[in-house]
Formats: sequence, C-alpha cells, structure tokens
Amino acid sequence: MTFWNGVLWLHLLGMAFFVGGQLMLGAVVVPVLRGVDNGAPLRAAARRFGVGTLIAFAVLIVTGAALASHEHKWSDSTLQVKIGLIAVLVVLIGAHMRWPERHALDGLTFLVSVAIVWLGIVVGG
Repeated sequence: MTFWNGVLWLHLLGMAFFVGGQLMLGAVVVPVLRGVDNGAPLRAAARRFGVGTLIAFAVLIVTGAALASHEHKWSDSTLQVKIGLIAVLVVLIGAHMRWPERHALDGLTFLVSVAIVWLGIVVGG
C-alpha cells in the first residue's frame, strides 16, 4: 500500500460517512424518531451527525485537494464541475442549518452529494 492509496482510502471513507450518513438519517433515523419525545432524540442524532459531517467534510477537502494535486487534475473540467457542486453543497448545508424544517433542502443536499460522488468516480477513472 502506498501513501496515495492511504489518502484515497481516507477520501473514500469520508465520502462513505457523509453520503451513507445522509441515507441512514433519511431512511431509518428520521422515520423512527419523528415525533418521539417532541423530536429531542432526532435533534440529538442530527447534531451528532453534524459533528461527524464537519470532520468528514474536512477530510474530503484535504484529501481531495491532495489527490487532485498529485494526479495533476486541477485543470480537468469534470473536477471543476465537482468543485462547483461542492460550493453549492456548502450553501445547501448552511441553509439547512438555518431552516431545518424545510425538508426540500434535505433532498437537494442528498442529490447534490450523490452527483459529487458520481463526478468523483468520473474524475478518478
């Protein structure tokens, strides 16, 4: 295993946490905890996921930049689109933090996240 395999592994682990966590929250946690104890357990789970998301997002940014530099991909147009979608994702996350009751933001955040993963596959391939 090379150093760069380890960087890629960290990048994929961050992506799995970020996108997999969204799937878990949307498909399991929200339906089970919605309405329980006035939403307190759901808010606690969302806060805990938020902390993990910040860590995962930082890992994704650092490892993604390192991989793009190592592989000389900065001028790749697909990577540029991916970076643009990451900027959109940051705005969506900020909006979701401001207006958590607007559930359309959840769906948009997930769709943009999945699009970023797809572009990551295209750039890496």
